[in-house]
Amino acid sequence: MKTKIDLNNWNRKGHLEFFSAFQEPFFGITTTIDCTIAYEKAKTMQISFFVYYLHKTLAAVNQIENFRYRIEGEDVFLYNEIDASATIMRDDKTFGFSFMKFHEDIHEFNKIVQKEIERIQTTSGILTREYPENIIHFSAVPWINFTGLTHSRNFGVADSCPKISYGKLVEENGKKSMALSVTAHHGLIDGYHIGLFIEALQTELNK
Repeated sequence: MKTKIDLNNWNRKGHLEFFSAFQEPFFGITTTIDCTIAYEKAKTMQISFFVYYLHKTLAAVNQIENFRYRIEGEDVFLYNEIDASATIMRDDKTFGFSFMKFHEDIHEFNKIVQKEIERIQTTSGILTREYPENIIHFSAVPWINFTGLTHSRNFGVADSCPKISYGKLVEENGKKSMALSVTAHHGLIDGYHIGLFIEALQTELNK
């Protein structure tokens, strides 16, 4: 479900108009997230770490209202829930875009993810289905402990979905961490809201 925003009475109307006029309205922030507790919890639950931190990422995304805004034509909508389109690698080292519906129960979410991973393995190409607007674009680069990341962008295609990427899991002095990149449309999201998301994500990972 989604709710149409009354733009004339929306406090971000000026931000939306200003940044939507840019060829590149997206901005990005890269930071490091502590995964020490989350990694051990995933092992204890016998759930893959990828599934575990994807679930916690979606849980955090859904807590922040600005991450649930989407631009559709001339309108902005607030979605009740955000799901994920994650890149999934195949055996031949190509990848496809998936669709994974969020479920609050991590065990149910794990079933959804595993079924979608299996489906991607039987497809070819990048676009493997239709995708709704209420998603985040999600990817992992587990081979690289990056300090910055950019995304390929087609400026001719309207896009307002945040993009969240994780890097390599690294360990130092008994602490595990990963690089985290968050890219978002500045008409909808500011650095303040990314800060709220990162705080919520770290809380979820530390539960």
